[in-house]
Amino acid sequence: KDCRKGLRKIQRESSTGRREIMDKIAVYIHGKDGNVNEAEHYKPLFPQYDVKGFDYKAQTPWEAKKEFPSAIRSLCKEYESVTLIANSIGAYFALHSLAGQRIEKAFLISPIVDMEELIIQMMAQAGITEGELEKRKEIYTSCGEKISWEYLCYVRKNPLAWNIPTEVLYGENDYMTSFETISAFASLTGAGLTVMKGGEHWFHTKEQMAFLDAWIKRSQ
Repeated sequence: KDCRKGLRKIQRESSTGRREIMDKIAVYIHGKDGNVNEAEHYKPLFPQYDVKGFDYKAQTPWEAKKEFPSAIRSLCKEYESVTLIANSIGAYFALHSLAGQRIEKAFLISPIVDMEELIIQMMAQAGITEGELEKRKEIYTSCGEKISWEYLCYVRKNPLAWNIPTEVLYGENDYMTSFETISAFASLTGAGLTVMKGGEHWFHTKEQMAFLDAWIKRSQ
């Protein structure tokens, strides 16, 4: 037991069979249609950490604000150092709900950082006016995406306020967030910003994942 911190360090079995003392955790938060198993990819990138995925239920930022803080505190309570890895909408939920939490550093992959802008963009593409959305409350686009008046009003009233040291990975061809928007977020929060030329919102090809891995190793 570390009496200085009052927190129990965690032991795990290393690849060599030797017991290692782990006092650091990296928590992975997946994006839409993702899952906790994606956390396995990050274990070799954080060899001195326990790496765990967070299987959340939230579908909206107000649900995330209720679920995320207590769940993350429970997951991380035994560790001295907490690092966050979050992807896309999972990153947005984290930005909205975890500011001020005991997180040492965050790695955000293709984060949604301006939900109001994204909703307005979706409305424009679907030919939906604000007046129509306010009247109907919820509208499904031809792609099956739901646009909600409640959601739009909420994000307008609850802007992000992020104060945790952060590194951001952004794909040049991200169709959900413009370069101007991600740059403004980085400037406002003091986050480091790395752009992959030709990269997409979803990092998934061999080349993209190699770039992501190199970014994490370089940014730790």
